[in-house]
Amino acid sequence: MDFPTALRFFSLGILTKRRYDALVLRFGDLASAWDRLDEELLIELRCRPDTVESAMKRKEIHIEQLQENMQKMGIKLVTIEDGAYPAMLQNIPDPPVFLSYRGDLAVLGGLCIGVVGTRAMTAYGRRATEHFVSACVDRRLVTVSGLALGVDSLVARQTIASGGKTVAVLGSGLGEIFPLTNTKLAEEIVAGGGLLLSELPPDMLPTRYTFPGRNRIIAALSKGTLVIEAGEKSGALITAELALDYGREVFVVPGPVFSEASAGCNALIASGGGKLAASPEEVLRDLGVIAGITRTPLRSDSYLCGSPAEQAILNILSGLPQSSSDLIEKSGLPPGDVTSALTALELGGVAGNTMEGWVQK
Repeated sequence: MDFPTALRFFSLGILTKRRYDALVLRFGDLASAWDRLDEELLIELRCRPDTVESAMKRKEIHIEQLQENMQKMGIKLVTIEDGAYPAMLQNIPDPPVFLSYRGDLAVLGGLCIGVVGTRAMTAYGRRATEHFVSACVDRRLVTVSGLALGVDSLVARQTIASGGKTVAVLGSGLGEIFPLTNTKLAEEIVAGGGLLLSELPPDMLPTRYTFPGRNRIIAALSKGTLVIEAGEKSGALITAELALDYGREVFVVPGPVFSEASAGCNALIASGGGKLAASPEEVLRDLGVIAGITRTPLRSDSYLCGSPAEQAILNILSGLPQSSSDLIEKSGLPPGDVTSALTALELGGVAGNTMEGWVQK
């Protein structure tokens, strides 16, 4: 489509693939459809009343001013008809018709992994995110997340700190970074050779409808999606479900059984909706990045424990397998603390669960 027409429809923020197909079928192309676009046609396209009202107001936007504003902000636009449109989005049922972006679109040509999780990240979630993201970056994977608080933000920061490229898909326009506190992080992503993406006009604020839309883009761009920490109603679970719908891999980091922040993860594993990811190597193997475990195991005497419980359990572990019950009895710790400590130690590479019990590596 010609650029002025693309800008006009992009500025409305309402053109789904289904609506795009309907307009092209009826009018031949979007340029011809623009002159016929009115409230009646929008209703025929099954737009909600509030969407119709918003679209008619936005139809008055001067595209010359929009283009100038986008240029000032360094925002570019790619359409579903362009050769540069991301290949991973082309074969899903509901691809975005427009993608605005800042940064290097070419990073999407690499192997991407979605890494998502809760906004209310715990210390356990922080350690798991840093551990998995660092390993993925070591293997030159591109991380994809949503720039939300919590796990999403840490994914971007850890990727940059590890020297990798990251992609942030927004639920708002690129001129309205949300949350506002991540404005600096967004600039760091671009400066580090990464990418900011949004299917929405630059001035559009997020709504309860835009975040699920963002999640589908994260899932579609990624060969696999890793859920680090998610409660029972976390949006990260929506991303995982979409990834499964698109035929992508889904990996889930298990969490402490008494942690609400991991309740969604544990339930997803139990239901068979995702593969248990006890180590980065398991994820990398399933993605075809490595043939086997290649990282040098971390020596237990150089491992930095994150809690007194971890230290207590590490002191008890040896080369002789011990059951969880044995460890609870020997340590005198509550079962939940022992479970959390064992999970953290396993993620840290200094403990393992064999058929006979837990051992120190």
